[in-house]
Amino acid sequence: MSKLAMPKVAAETAGAVASDMALVRRALAREADAFRIIIKTHNQRLYRIARGVVRNNAEAEDIVQEAYLRAFANLAAFRGDASLATWLTRIVINEALGRLRKRKRHVPMPENLEAQIIRFPLNPSDDPERTMAQRQILGLVERATDSLPDVYRTVFVARVIEGLSMEETAALLSIKPETVKTRLHRARALVRKALDDEIGPVLLDAFPFAGRRCDRLTEAVMKRLGFEG
Repeated sequence: MSKLAMPKVAAETAGAVASDMALVRRALAREADAFRIIIKTHNQRLYRIARGVVRNNAEAEDIVQEAYLRAFANLAAFRGDASLATWLTRIVINEALGRLRKRKRHVPMPENLEAQIIRFPLNPSDDPERTMAQRQILGLVERATDSLPDVYRTVFVARVIEGLSMEETAALLSIKPETVKTRLHRARALVRKALDDEIGPVLLDAFPFAGRRCDRLTEAVMKRLGFEG
């Protein structure tokens, strides 16, 4: 990175932190719009992270709801040391991993469990064959991701699906960056093996969370926070 770019990045980071803090102050003052902005801004990332850990649509939504409630109950503790997105993501990961550990202790998973395919909206297209191809490709990506072992899948979702940096992923998962690199390399190899024979390179734009699903989760959290309508 050039010397000229560094001050720009620092300024952008400082601006993001200031924006986060302003939003947090509004939420602490019980402004409904502030809560709504926080939820709608972070819904997709948090859902996809949770879904990447637990591999279940409904449970991922429940995890995100619980994570929001826990975060909002402790919002006064947010100091801006990390971005609000990072802070919320850590809470979601902790909640999701806790669910996963509990599930493994108490509910043995069937050996023949089939990965669920998320139903998601696609961009409108006048070409039915193109739309079908998109569905098939993203379905394959989702199934390949679901088939990854837990330790690889979480890193893969964070780095590839969400685009988090090596350092961000390491901090979120409390592991070393070198471990992230190793697990990501193995995860990519496993996903590539599952996909190459059928579709080759693909755009990993899976696990969306928008439209009515985003609105439904937002309203559910707002209701639990005591904001009606």
